[in-house]
Amino acid sequence: MNDARFRRPARLDQRAAEELAGESDPALRDEVAHTTARAVVHRARAAEDPAVVERLVRLVETEGLDAVAALWADAAPVSLPGALWRLYVLREWVRRDPQTVTLRYRLGVDAAPVHEAVAGVPAPPGPEDLRTLADAVLSGVYAGDLAVALERAASFCRILATGAAFDADAREVADPDGADRLTRGGAGLQRTAEELEHAARYWRSGALE
Repeated sequence: MNDARFRRPARLDQRAAEELAGESDPALRDEVAHTTARAVVHRARAAEDPAVVERLVRLVETEGLDAVAALWADAAPVSLPGALWRLYVLREWVRRDPQTVTLRYRLGVDAAPVHEAVAGVPAPPGPEDLRTLADAVLSGVYAGDLAVALERAASFCRILATGAAFDADAREVADPDGADRLTRGGAGLQRTAEELEHAARYWRSGALE
């Protein structure tokens, strides 16, 4: 089905985003986050238009990360807007620093074979393979099995977390501060993976709002 009203969905309302960035009512921010997330996801899935999906995958590139953050960054982690925000941040990291992400993935992948299978990245992975994964995950949100997309992203995060832990161990003596930062970053990735897995279960049960 092609919904002509949804032909140009990619641009967010910048004025609304700027207003949300101020000292607005937290309840209103939460309502707007959930309303916009539901509208974007459900209308894109109803449209069944590859061009719509492509524009939404590249949303940060056209609107900027700050505009997307103003809508969804403060949402609860296990919610539709919270999951979207984490997927866009993950994709942006891959896009901006593919070499580091590739190194972390290669360091972690052999210790996480189950998650490698779920993530679905060729071996050995190159930067372009990881960009393709990040795009495919977001495409799955808008035109596929959303729960599977969230699980792929979660497995990707778990592999990166494992890679960060190995990298931290290797740097412990020569660069203890850097090793500490990597350890904290790995813990954050592990937490994100858990949140995305919970979101996937909620979506399957019809409870992800």
